[in-house]
Amino acid sequence: MPLRFCLVFFCLLLTVLWACNSDYTVGKKKGYFKIDFPEKKYVLFDKPGYPYTFEYPVYAQVVKDSTFFDDKAEDWWINIDIPHFNGRIHVSYKPVNPKNHIDSLIRDGFKMAYKQHVNIATGIKDSLMITPNGISGIYFRLSGNTATANQFFLTDSTRHFLRGALYFDATPNEDSLGIVNDFLKQDLYHLINTLRWKNGK
Repeated sequence: MPLRFCLVFFCLLLTVLWACNSDYTVGKKKGYFKIDFPEKKYVLFDKPGYPYTFEYPVYAQVVKDSTFFDDKAEDWWINIDIPHFNGRIHVSYKPVNPKNHIDSLIRDGFKMAYKQHVNIATGIKDSLMITPNGISGIYFRLSGNTATANQFFLTDSTRHFLRGALYFDATPNEDSLGIVNDFLKQDLYHLINTLRWKNGK
């Protein structure tokens, strides 16, 4: 048997034996970064001139919404920015009056939840709420890769109408945002349950 053939055979044999004993890896499962959640603590939003007060988390910042300027109501629109999660709770307010009839405001509240997300959401559930302060409203929970999975509106039906929605500055992904949505949903509930109108009702 020629020496060259023996060397080739020996090299092939070593390669096979080495391959049989080498470690192998399985493709990694899809995962997401670990998220550290801050402690739940709240402060009161009670700015002069605003027709409402509520409590919001200490890890958030309230800033005036400068998106719309067409009437006086937008003076009371704010954003509650949550930098730790690239999140934002958009809060809009309209006084109930002949120009802003309660039926139209409620219809718009449903439209914002359903019409804009009907082609994206895999499910939309609305629930009636009555807060400890006697304020009623509707909470919307949207499933699927929607821009906002949590929306609500609150009203006394005669003077005040407030709407809120939680958004993220990220590509909508129900799986990756689910745990953060659940964490911030508690803050939405706290805001809702501590809301008061400035007229004392």
